[in-house]
Amino acid sequence: MADTDYYELLEVERTADDGTIKSSYRKLAMKFHPDKNPGCHESESKFKAISEAYDCLKDPQKRAAYDRFGHAAFQNGGGGGQGQGFEGFSDIFDNIFGEFMGGGRGGRQRGPQRGADLRYDLEITLEDAFHGKATEVSVEVSTQCGPCGGSGAKPGTSAKQCGTCGGHGKVRAQQGFFVVERTCPACHGAGQVIADPCPSCRGEGRVDKAKTLSVNIPAGVDEGTRIRLSGEGEAGARGAPAGDLYIFLHVKRHAIFEREGTTLFCRAPISFTTAALGGSIEIPGLDQTRHEIRIPAGIQSGKQLRQRGAGMPVLNARGQGDLVVQIEVETPTRLTAKQRELLESFRETETGEECPKSTGFFDKLRAVFDDIV
Repeated sequence: MADTDYYELLEVERTADDGTIKSSYRKLAMKFHPDKNPGCHESESKFKAISEAYDCLKDPQKRAAYDRFGHAAFQNGGGGGQGQGFEGFSDIFDNIFGEFMGGGRGGRQRGPQRGADLRYDLEITLEDAFHGKATEVSVEVSTQCGPCGGSGAKPGTSAKQCGTCGGHGKVRAQQGFFVVERTCPACHGAGQVIADPCPSCRGEGRVDKAKTLSVNIPAGVDEGTRIRLSGEGEAGARGAPAGDLYIFLHVKRHAIFEREGTTLFCRAPISFTTAALGGSIEIPGLDQTRHEIRIPAGIQSGKQLRQRGAGMPVLNARGQGDLVVQIEVETPTRLTAKQRELLESFRETETGEECPKSTGFFDKLRAVFDDIV
């Protein structure tokens, strides 16, 4: 099983991201864990194989080497035992350049690492974005195991210092002219081993459960606004700090208003008599007030009228954007006999000066036509 493709072992595509690989590993590890399959040598072998595969693919350098060279990247090519090839190369880099780079990758965490950050997509209305709101979201996330307090050890027991690495999480080996370090194979870098795992979490120190969280959405948020809930992400293994939960907001399409930053846009059809004579219209705003929009006489379709301070609030600041109303002049399609008579009378009095654009346009057409003839 040692030569089985790591991606096949973890049941993921070669293009899978880190989160997908981690999730698949956790499911398989729980399925084949020796504690869950006592006495089954096949499950124990499978568990060791997927652990080896995950140990490789979770490390960007190891994964890059594996993608290029396959298992040959881990074979003995220059000293050291089997399985040390690429780990040796990685740590040779640390040892040679570490002193010149301020410790090289000395900042890498040893022992249980912080939990992963999580993402939650939340859809809200434009009214919610305008006023802000407090809401709750339900997420299923790994949380610290209650019975063992996140230690991973059975209640009443505790983890012990790893005898292989002496609690350092790393072991050293001679490789040619170099002394190299690699992750301890016994404790996988934790520096501690658990002889008697907690039955509730099987030694992970965390369990999956649903929880409800309160989210405060401030006024003025926009599509894609991100809200961070510190420490509400995935719990770290064996008592390590939890990651964060990021709420990504998505604003539903509104029936009337469109938005661009803090500016609200809407289209308002008006009668041709209002357009000709002028008047006013009322637009109910998201602020639950009616905004009177004055229509100047002779307004044309497409003209935009701006109402200052009637737009969206500025996020985390004072003030509001504007409301922009685009006028669309509507031509009547159903006329009574009286209305038609009045319009006919109006047409008889037209001189062409009432609509200078149309008069000028047709004058140009006649000029072009005369040149063609």
